[in-house]
Amino acid sequence: MADAIVAEGLVKRFGATTALDGVDLSVPAGTVLGLLGPNGAGKTTVVRVLATLLRPDAGNASVGGHDVRCDAHRVRQLIGLTGQYASVDEQLTGTENLLLIGRLLGMGRAEARRRAHELLERFGLSDAGSRAVGTYSGGMRRRLDLAASLVGRPPFLFLDEPTTGLDPRARTGLWELIRRLVDEGTTALLTTQYLEEADELADRIVVIDHGRVIAQGTPEELKATTGGRMLAVRPRDAERLPLVRQAVAELVEAEPEVKGGVITVPVTDPAVLPAVVRRLDDAGVLLTELALRGSSLNEVFLSLTGRPTDGDPGIAPGAGEEASP
Repeated sequence: MADAIVAEGLVKRFGATTALDGVDLSVPAGTVLGLLGPNGAGKTTVVRVLATLLRPDAGNASVGGHDVRCDAHRVRQLIGLTGQYASVDEQLTGTENLLLIGRLLGMGRAEARRRAHELLERFGLSDAGSRAVGTYSGGMRRRLDLAASLVGRPPFLFLDEPTTGLDPRARTGLWELIRRLVDEGTTALLTTQYLEEADELADRIVVIDHGRVIAQGTPEELKATTGGRMLAVRPRDAERLPLVRQAVAELVEAEPEVKGGVITVPVTDPAVLPAVVRRLDDAGVLLTELALRGSSLNEVFLSLTGRPTDGDPGIAPGAGEEASP
């Protein structure tokens, strides 16, 4: 499968700050690449370079075989971009927003109207098409924003934290729309603060930190890099938590985490599970949850970067990398 989006040795500086320090990535046609990293890691800067909104100081990048510097106009004709915040006009109706974009793209009035109605129906917004966007819910605005990026039928889609601020139901709905687009052949680059989102949507993941790629692979390959599993134990009676925590700590020889009534701890030896069962059974502790599972992407991320996705203040807004809310 040919690579549809390629970046090699991308460097971008903003004064004394190096936002990108030799980033390499590739996205095969018809797939989703998830780009993960703490705030300020360089994710949005990568998107802006590939979308021709920023010129790299060094390195090369191409979209659909077209260089982002030498053939920027052609690249812009091939891409759709959905940023962290809905960019539609709240004073206009949903239909008027899509009509405006269609006309700006050179469509005739009738063609632009047909495309607007087609997208409103596809994104479940037909009944709201005549309403001002200012009356839309957050999920409806994000769907309209994604629809707006598709007016010109672009084969490449850049999704920069597209579900920021959405509730779980709206987020799941947007995931389904993105999956459908990729099934139809769209190639997507996705940046996200939600590791579950990357796990759900991405065929491959690139993790960047301080402007450098620190890991890449499929979600399953990255999960395997932690080399262990997580033990989760929940006692029926909350007052037994200290006893259970102490027993698990002694058997695993590591300090467990207690959160929401569940004790979790990384383990490398599967034999610890029956040992925990025996110890707690001898102590008369009844359990409502006992599981040994593989590492999550969140645990992989913490292992790689030492902090959660939103734990780094990063580069200030205006210096090339948008801060997340």
